[in-house]
Amino acid sequence: QVQLVESGGGLVQAGGSLRLSCTATGKSIIRINEMGWYRQAPGKQRELVAAITSSGNAEYSDSVKGRFTFSVDNAKNTGYLQMNSLKPVDTDVYYCNALVLIDHVGTTWHGWGQGTQVAVSS
Repeated sequence: QVQLVESGGGLVQAGGSLRLSCTATGKSIIRINEMGWYRQAPGKQRELVAAITSSGNAEYSDSVKGRFTFSVDNAKNTGYLQMNSLKPVDTDVYYCNALVLIDHVGTTWHGWGQGTQVAVSS
């Protein structure tokens, strides 16, 4: 069974930085094929913030481009979202989503992390 475990959220002042982590745990993980970070405010739809595709390219929403950097370390089965120059509008619950390869014949697992709160004060 695969789980995504998130960490790194917290409270920071505007202009500050946080690094979120999303680790895929389980006995059968081969690699993370794709991963995305989303955020959601109460009463609003979940929006994509950043994603890494199977080609390894990172893509960002316009609202975070130039401030956030997304990377995946497959040796640690972990994705990292480095968030710099944080603004109060970045305050949300952040969720990771991943497509994980779990055997050598191409079987994949897809799921969500539990979410981590990011709060940016002005």
